[in-house]
Amino acid sequence: MNPTSKKFISLFLVFSLMMLSANLYAKEKRGAKLIITKKDGQQVQGELITVKPNSLLLLDTEGKDVSVNIADIKAIRVKKKSKILVGFIIFGSLGALLCAASAAANGDDGSPVGAAILGALYFGGGGALTAVIEGAAAGKYKTIRIEGKSDKKIRKAVDKLRKKARIRDYK
Repeated sequence: MNPTSKKFISLFLVFSLMMLSANLYAKEKRGAKLIITKKDGQQVQGELITVKPNSLLLLDTEGKDVSVNIADIKAIRVKKKSKILVGFIIFGSLGALLCAASAAANGDDGSPVGAAILGALYFGGGGALTAVIEGAAAGKYKTIRIEGKSDKKIRKAVDKLRKKARIRDYK
């Protein structure tokens, strides 16, 4: 195995360890940000803590718990999460691998490590930009209409919200 291949493999292993250990630094799971419009026109916004059998429990902007009865809800807007970091990581990893492999295969005088870093920055920047454009086109919020829906459709929507709650398995 030549020295260039060893450098490439060691770079790949270091990069992989950094990316895969990101979950070790994760903070406490946060619930989705919601804006609930009630049938009387009042709006409640906050973080979704849990989904109870007949209500949603939110932590509002003032730090108080607010319970909203599902029967009183007209619509729920769920804030979408940004995908910029995901785009950067995926495209950056791909760019690093492609550029390092290309430099190693061509026998360039430059280091495959340098090519990998440049590839990660160029491709990662492109991936982040793509995620920004896609996010802007999709909108900031997803709206779930509750009023006028059948009980079955309401249950289905509430089950989807449960997956986005801080505490999923409330008993």
